[in-house]
Amino acid sequence: MPMTLDVLTLGEPLVALMAVEGGSLADAGTFRRHVAGAETNLAIGLARLGVRAGIVARVGDDGLGTAILRRLRAEGVDVDGVTVEAGAATGLLVRERRAFGPSEVLYRRTGSAGSRLSPADLEGSGGLRGARWLHVTGITPALSASALAAVEAAIDAAKAADATVSFDVNLRRRLWSEAEAAPVLQRLARRADVVLGDPDELALASGTDDAVAGLLAAGVRTVVTKLGADGVRARTTDGEDLQVAAPPVRAVDPVGAGDAFCAGFIAARLDGQGVETALRWGVGCGAAVVSVDGDIDGLPTRPELERLLQAGADTIR
Repeated sequence: MPMTLDVLTLGEPLVALMAVEGGSLADAGTFRRHVAGAETNLAIGLARLGVRAGIVARVGDDGLGTAILRRLRAEGVDVDGVTVEAGAATGLLVRERRAFGPSEVLYRRTGSAGSRLSPADLEGSGGLRGARWLHVTGITPALSASALAAVEAAIDAAKAADATVSFDVNLRRRLWSEAEAAPVLQRLARRADVVLGDPDELALASGTDDAVAGLLAAGVRTVVTKLGADGVRARTTDGEDLQVAAPPVRAVDPVGAGDAFCAGFIAARLDGQGVETALRWGVGCGAAVVSVDGDIDGLPTRPELERLLQAGADTIR
């Protein structure tokens, strides 16, 4: 019998090839393989925190798809919703390593198995399967029309089941332009209970001059603004306005911090914690991830997170 879930997410798992040496891709000669993808990172982060998490996705019947499935299973993520598609390639990204400035990222996702995600994948895996929380991102809708339809079908199911919906804007300009993304992101954001993003992403998802106020007025209950090294700020329809500083950390690899934050935040809220504590769990998870290479290697377990947070984080009311 399929496992009942706490959280369901859906999206494209990827294999990331990350340069071992610093510098440009033109000069990189050695790469390390990582399992990646925003929703994959989130599901693994939740599982390490003791949350029953599942993912609806597609991978190819190749070695990369096998590597992803092995890692998800090893981490305790439910993969009953993952389809292995014959003849389709698993999504791939290649990333350089730079200590200064943004790193170049190359995607190989066009026509991938993940881009063929559709509402049938959600239906075929049993729908929400009792999940109290659905997490979606702005990446999956950029992959294809059918992937967007899958996200919207999942939100429909969550609304019908009175489950909480969180939406991490996660704008990927290499996948679509802001002009293409804006109407889709705005439509999805207005249907979410929790919206997360950096200031630019929230502005695009709101379509108003005051992004946070606009989203709250549209019915979003909590808006979380990611501020990078400055931490996070959350405003709610209950009048809460909280800012939590990020723990001091030497950043080795910043990619994946936002997904880790979402995992910590969601786990805390499901645990019955208030927004302030959820922010602290989130920044703790984010700091743990940026301190090591790769999107998921630094994701903490619950005991590890508790130790990380013992020093506390400054909260500004």
